[in-house]
This record gives sequence, structure tokens and C-alpha cells, in this order.
Amino acid sequence: MIIKPKVRGFICTNAHPKGCAANVQQQIEYIQSQPQIENGPKNVLVIGASTGYGLASRISAAFGCGAKTLGLFFEKPPTERKTGTAGFYNAAAFQQAADKAGLWAKNINGDAFSHQAREKAIKVIQQEMGKIDLVVYSLASPRRQDPDTGDVYSSVLKPVGKTYVSKSLNTDTMKISEATVEPASEEEIANTVKVMGGEDWQLWMSALQQAGVLAEGCKSVAYTYLGEKLTWPIYGKATIGKAKEDLDRAAREINESLAPLAGDAKVGVLKAVVTQASSAIPIMPLYLSTLFKVMKEQGSHEGCIEQLYRLFTEGLYTDTPRLDDAKRYRVDELELAPAVQDEVEQLWQKVTEENLLDITDFKGYQTEFLRLFGFEFEGVDYDEDLSPLVELPLVE
Repeated sequence: MIIKPKVRGFICTNAHPKGCAANVQQQIEYIQSQPQIENGPKNVLVIGASTGYGLASRISAAFGCGAKTLGLFFEKPPTERKTGTAGFYNAAAFQQAADKAGLWAKNINGDAFSHQAREKAIKVIQQEMGKIDLVVYSLASPRRQDPDTGDVYSSVLKPVGKTYVSKSLNTDTMKISEATVEPASEEEIANTVKVMGGEDWQLWMSALQQAGVLAEGCKSVAYTYLGEKLTWPIYGKATIGKAKEDLDRAAREINESLAPLAGDAKVGVLKAVVTQASSAIPIMPLYLSTLFKVMKEQGSHEGCIEQLYRLFTEGLYTDTPRLDDAKRYRVDELELAPAVQDEVEQLWQKVTEENLLDITDFKGYQTEFLRLFGFEFEGVDYDEDLSPLVELPLVE
């Protein structure tokens, strides 16, 4: 089939296997172009390993440290008539590259919230890996099934306490309008924390520790985004923000439990990038378009792989990590620089439908969005008639 992007709002319903492979290869080449990460991990578990920051974490560990990596994800495989998800193709491309480089890598495709996924991962670790010295928790899901009760919880993207009104960009029509989002109920806040908070991270760390598969001095990191005052009402101080606050609670409790191993768990605060999740949040497409314009002009723009390399070298594996008062790793300092945020705010006040393409980098945002699904990569023939079927070895 000839695969062209099928975009509906903030979702692309298909993916290009060769484009996704190009995406993975570009990230690998970036890591290979950097100095090796000193004293990095040797056995790494990445929970949420197929896209975005999770994928970049796996690439950094494998190709920057030579680590064995076990990746967990929940992706749809292709059929003869329908493409797989981008994450499926990303994982397949990573596996192929790891095999070529002689790096041990295995994959589990399933519900990472389930006890079965934990049991399967622990079995692989015990039989084939050796003890884990880094656990990356990078799940992004709109819903979660409680593994004990079977109850399903859904998250919402809403402000807390008061109605949120702000500019919003419709990425289909390129129309800018005033978006009004009503505040979340207490139940919606609690459900969002249940899905996106620290409970599942704790379940994973507890299961791994009880199984005796964590190494002495092991590290764990879970990712969050805080942003600045433009995004606070719908992100940092909204339902997502409440869930992310719960990550801080979980980090403290995991740290206490890891004390016998001299282990360490921290939240890593990363910059805003285009992801399927961020594209769904009111304000973020317009904010990202404006942010990209400013950071590119100032020479400080970064994507997932650049962020993760810095997290490894300036956070996880250095004696002088950049930490905030809550003991979180901070790799978002370039986005939050006053020179960047001041310029973003000025452009935010000025932007209209008429000048959108001139004073923001909306085209760059669109390109990054399509690249999530394997489109818009140079050197890929998007008119090629190809099979969507790609092989990805999975742990059974």
C-alpha cells in the first residue's frame, strides 16, 4: 500500500514503517555522535518504551551506555490491510538496530498496568538480564485498569478550581479561538491521579524489589512537565498537575523503600515537546509553535533525544545533578529561561490567524507532529508501494 498520513484533530490514525525507522535511526545517530555516557546503566527496564521520552530513554541507555534494555509498551501490530501504530514500528526499528549493534534487547507488548506484565518482565530479568540498575517509568495513557479491582479510571484535561479561558489553535483549520474549559470535579481529579499519578510506578518498583531483581545502587526516574505561567492553568496547576504532584509523593516513598539497596528514585522534569498527549491539551499546540520559534532563534531548541542525553549526563549519571527544591532532576531550564519565556509571552499576545505562520513556528510544530507517525522524513519515499507488515520479536 501507499501510506499517507490520515490526521483527525490531534490523532494520526496510521503510521509509516520506514519513516518510523528513520526517526529511530536519527535518534541513534545523535547519541552516537555524543561522548559516551560515563558510569551509565548496564541493565535497563523502560516502562513505556515505544514513543517520545520513553523511546529516547531506551536509545540513550542502549547506544550511549551499551546497556541491555527490556522495553514494555502497548501497541497495535500491523495487518495486511492496516498499518501498525507508530510505537510498534519504532520498537521494531530499535530492535533491528540493537541486533545489528550486538546489543541485547527484548520487548513485551501488553498492558503495563497489569500484574501479568510485571510478572512477565521479572521472569525475563531473572532468566536473561541480571539485576536492573535503571528503571525508567514513562507511561502516557488516558485510562488505567486497577490491577486488583478491575475498575477502569479515565483521566481528564481540565483546570482545578476555576474555569480556564485562553487562546486555542485548531490544528485542522488553523483557526485561533477562545477556549473555555470548565473546572474538574473532585472525582475527575481523583481519577486523573489514579491514571497518571505515582501509584503504578510504586507497584512496579515494589514488585521488582520483592522479586530481588534490583541492583545495589539502582536508580529509577519518572517523567513530568511543569512549564511556566502560560501553561500552568491547564497543565501544571490543573488535573494533570495534580497527578504529577502525586509522582513526587511516590518518589519519596520509593526512595524510602529502596534504602536497603542504597537506591534512588526521582522525578525528571523535561521540556515541552510534541507528543500525542501534548497535542490533545488545549493551549499546547499554540504554545509549542511559539516556543519552537523562540528557542530555534535563540539556538536552544531540543527534542526528546537531546533532552534524554542531557538527563543522563547532567542528572542521572553525574555527581552534581541539577535538582530543584523537591529533589527533581531539571532538564527544562532552557525552556524556562526568562529570555525565552518573555519572548514567548510577547508573541502569545500578538498572535492571530493572519500572522500565525510568520511569528510562530506552526509549520515546525506540524512537521514534528507528523514525524511522530513516521511522516515528513527526508530520504523516505512516501510514494512507495510497500507492505505495512514488519516483524517485531516479542516475549511470549
